[in-house]
Order: sequence, then structure tokens, then C-alpha cells
Amino acid sequence: MVPFGSIGLALWFLIFFALSLINPFEARGNFGRLAGKPPQRTASDGICASSVHIFGYKCEEHDVVTQDGYILNMQRIPEGRAGAGDSAKRQPVLIQHGILVDGMSWLLNPADQNLPLILADQGFDVWMGNTRGTRFSRRHKYLNPNQPAFWNWTWDELVSFDLPAMFEHVHGLTGQKIHYLGHSLGTLIGFTSFSEKGLVDKVRSAAMLSPIAYLSHMTTVLGDIAARSFLAEATAIIGLAEFNPKSGIVGSFIKAICHEAKIDCYNLLAVITGKNCCLNASTIDLFLANEPQSTSTKNMIHLSQTVRDKVLRKYNYGSSDRNMKHYGQALPPDYNISAIPHDLPLFFSYGGLDCLADVTDVEYLLNQFRFHDTDKMDVQFVKEYAHADFIMGVTAKDVVYNQVVTFFKRQA
Repeated sequence: MVPFGSIGLALWFLIFFALSLINPFEARGNFGRLAGKPPQRTASDGICASSVHIFGYKCEEHDVVTQDGYILNMQRIPEGRAGAGDSAKRQPVLIQHGILVDGMSWLLNPADQNLPLILADQGFDVWMGNTRGTRFSRRHKYLNPNQPAFWNWTWDELVSFDLPAMFEHVHGLTGQKIHYLGHSLGTLIGFTSFSEKGLVDKVRSAAMLSPIAYLSHMTTVLGDIAARSFLAEATAIIGLAEFNPKSGIVGSFIKAICHEAKIDCYNLLAVITGKNCCLNASTIDLFLANEPQSTSTKNMIHLSQTVRDKVLRKYNYGSSDRNMKHYGQALPPDYNISAIPHDLPLFFSYGGLDCLADVTDVEYLLNQFRFHDTDKMDVQFVKEYAHADFIMGVTAKDVVYNQVVTFFKRQA
């Protein structure tokens, strides 16, 4: 399908302009190059050194290898600033970030406002995940990020490979069931993973902030326009497997959308998430210095399909023949969130001004849990909160995080 209107014309002009600049032989040489050893990462350039140790907390960098060869970076904050206490009683919590960011997004405020550090001080063994493609997880056993094959994945693979690898690593080292906490895309891969039953024997409870699964009422201007004007598909047409919103042709696409829609794209955070109520200007500056992160173009196409098709299902390869080849059926299989065990303790927190996790979509999501055990499900609605307030809001400790801590401690 071809996008129509001035935005669509701008995109297609950019496609042809970009194609005219690409030397196909040069591109083929870059993309086809044989992979060497995965790029090495040292502890001195990781999230622990830059954003945890500076606050006086212990922090460990861990690498985890997925079954399909991606080398994922994780951080562990094993104790609070005051000391360890009884390490055997410290229950593990795995914190998973959302789309186009990494684990750094949890650590942009002062220490007493950062969720991972708050959880550590409250007696938890805190782990932060970084999904494939983000800056410290741009490694693979056999592939390099300059190869299209490195980016041949969607959030289906985060469900099938990334989250299981992280769960196995944390469970293997702690021997305990894990509290899971997700934000945005982190909630989506949590919901779908638990519905597939692969991780439910290792999860103790789950807290979902700005939960997303259904996106048909998303009102963030850039996200909605990008999905409905086929931005990711347009990017794929010119052979860009990596979706980097900060630079290159993708950045030019976004600037074109902003210009045509008369949006101020200087602050990418507000453009992507909508206007947030409770962020410091210094936090926004720090966010823009570190984020957004790259993802795969194929992943953005998958998310766009969710917006346009209004169904939660696996990636659609675009034809019944190709879907038959991958799934053995003409349409991709649906994810059945209502299949999540009814006795799994769940905490939801969503905002009245969230343009990505729109209230109507969240309420439809909550309806999938109408048969969940009532004493196993807590729901919090924060009228003034938008998407990023849940991870960087200066009031989030009092409004949300204290409730998360109480919820996790009840599951002991």
C-alpha cells in the first residue's frame, strides 16, 4: 500500500532521493562483509561505570548469549547503598526497558528518584536488561551490526530469545523466581512471553508500567503518522535494516514528517511519547544525550502492523504464501494474552495523558484479564501521567515506585 497525502509524498521523495545517493556496489560491499570477532566491551564504558557506581552502589556488568547468537548486556545491582544484609533473602527483579531506549533510561535522575536504585535500597537484587540492537547489545557470535542479517528480527524474537536468555541467566545465578518489571515494549514482550507459558515457572510476579499490547488508539503525533504513512516500510524499501531515529535517512524521514505535520521535532522525547507532566529539563537533556537507541526496521514494521491491523499477532510477512512458509498458516498466529495464568500476581500502572499507552487501549488490555484472580491483580491509574513520567518523573517514587515495592514485597 502506498501512503497518500503530503506526508506520504515527502517520504517517497526522500526514498528516491536517498536511492540516488546510494552506490549499490558500495552498499553491497558494506552489507555483505564477513563478520569478524564481535566488538568487545569493557567494564569502564558500560552503564555501571557511568550511571550506577557514581551514586555509590555496587554494580556488575553481565553478558548473556541468546540461542540465536546475540550477546546481550545486563547490569546487576546486588545490594543497596547501605550494604548487603542477608543476600539469600534478596529477591531478584528484572527490569526491562521500552522501545528505542536502553537500560540507561532508568538512571537519569538523582539516586533517590531512580527505580533500580530504589529497589536495591528496598532489599531487592536488581537486574536491568538491554535488548538486541541497543548500544551495549550490538554484538553477535557471528554477525556484525553492519550486516542486514544482524537486524533481521522483531519483538517476536525478543519474546522467543532475549527475555528467556535473561530469565535463564538471572534464575541460574540466584536460584529464585524473578519479579519482572516492564515499561512500554517491556510490558508487551512480558505479556506475550507469559502467555506462551515459557517463563511462568520462573516468574514470581510482574509489574507493568505504561502497559502496551493494543495500539490502535495511540495518539502521539509522530508515532501515529509514522505507522500510518508506512515509515518503517519505506525505510526497508531502500535497504536500511537498522532503524536509527537520530541520524541518516531515518532521521531525514522523521524531519520530513515533522515539517509536513508542523511538529516541533527538536525534543524527540515529546514527539515520540507525547507531553509528559513531571520531567526536569536537565533529565530531558540527559535523555536526549543518551537516547533514542536503534532498533530493527523490521521491528518497527511489526509495531506498525499492530497499530494498523488492531490485532496482537506475530510478524506478518505480507502474503499468505510467505506466512505459510513461516507459520504453516495464511495469517500469523495471534498472541492470546488471556492465556496468562490467572494466579500470576500482576500490577498495572497507566496514565491518563499517555499518548502511546492510550487509556482506551489499556482498558481493552485490562479486559483480557477479566477472569484473572481478583486478589492477584492490582491496577493503578495516574490521571496526570504520560508515557515517560513512569521512568523519569520526579514524582514517580511517591506516585508509582513505592506502590511497586509494596506489591513486590507482598509476593514474598
